[in-house]
Amino acid sequence: MRKILLSILAFLPVVGAFSQVGEYRRELAVGVNGGYMMSNVGFNPDIPQTNLGGFTGGFTVRYTCEKYFKSICALVGEVNISQVGWKEDIQTVDDLPVINEYTGLPENYQRRLTYVQVPMMARLGWGRERKGMQFFFQAGPQVGFFLSDKATSNFEYDKRNKADRVGAMRDAVQDTLDIQRKFDYGIAAGLGLEYSHPKVGHFMLEGRYYYGLGDIFNNSKRDYFGRSNIGSIVVKLTYLFDIVKTNNPKIK
Repeated sequence: MRKILLSILAFLPVVGAFSQVGEYRRELAVGVNGGYMMSNVGFNPDIPQTNLGGFTGGFTVRYTCEKYFKSICALVGEVNISQVGWKEDIQTVDDLPVINEYTGLPENYQRRLTYVQVPMMARLGWGRERKGMQFFFQAGPQVGFFLSDKATSNFEYDKRNKADRVGAMRDAVQDTLDIQRKFDYGIAAGLGLEYSHPKVGHFMLEGRYYYGLGDIFNNSKRDYFGRSNIGSIVVKLTYLFDIVKTNNPKIK
């Protein structure tokens, strides 16, 4: 998986090379974005999880540089505040909920991490630029800066039901560790639709996937986890308005 994602990143300079031979554009648009995220953390040893829901939102800048054949090439940057993390699926060896003997309730635990995320993507679009629909694909690197985290559970750590838990859930090391690596990095890629109108602006609906190449906990041989990378899926809406537009009546 990492080789595939790194190959995508290596391909991005090719998009930049196209700008030397395509139809010239010089268009700058800015705006805002917001969406809903579903995330988890890829632990090794494995921690059974379900996706944790959270929100993301921030600012978007897009610079359209050229049209190469039918592909509209642009660079997109965002600065977002995003909620990611994990929600544990605490079960017995028989796939039944683990019941806490003190509360009489199924044990649950989740941890929400807040980041400033900065994706920087190359974008290819096909369709109308000024008025109408456009389909687009974009991909590129993303970095994240940890701000804070919040753990929520319905049991005390020292009073968890260790007897019925299985595997790494029994130790629950991740429940008490502070976030040790506060810089995150990885690859983001998305597909979407854009509707444009010259008097209103640009409206985009996108589905995006992020695969973290870094870890949130230390991963040396003496540490508990060998891997703890963030993964997320986000559905988001973006609105952009034009700041600079190319003076070319042929652009549709």
